[in-house]
Amino acid sequence: MPKLAWIILLAALATVHATAETAIPDLRGTWTGESESVVLGRGNPHHGGKRSAEPRLSSVKFTMTIDKQDGRRFSGKFSSARGSEKVIAVVSRSGAIYLVDDDGYSFGTMLAPDRMELCYMLQSPATRLASCTELTKQP
Repeated sequence: MPKLAWIILLAALATVHATAETAIPDLRGTWTGESESVVLGRGNPHHGGKRSAEPRLSSVKFTMTIDKQDGRRFSGKFSSARGSEKVIAVVSRSGAIYLVDDDGYSFGTMLAPDRMELCYMLQSPATRLASCTELTKQP
């Protein structure tokens, strides 16, 4: 293959990769999923229960409603049957999600334009909690 053809091919591939990194899908709408969590201590409002000295496994159905988005920034409400809280978040150019709620942080990944995974961590004197939830955007 001639040298010029290689240069054109590499330039085209670099352009496609750069475009993929900056494309943030429309996240507004309702997202649902069920967590896979481990809780030590009393838990948080969503994973409440008896205080335990041993880790316990917990699963909770969640709904995230995103009502505002401007590019990579979004906000909304994250809820379960036990309560809800406001969330604010950003999506990095690599697709990583950084979300803050009332008492903790979630780090996530865009898996597809209609799927994301959020992993939440909380550490306090009364609780340790680690949880991941795969959320799917509802039609």
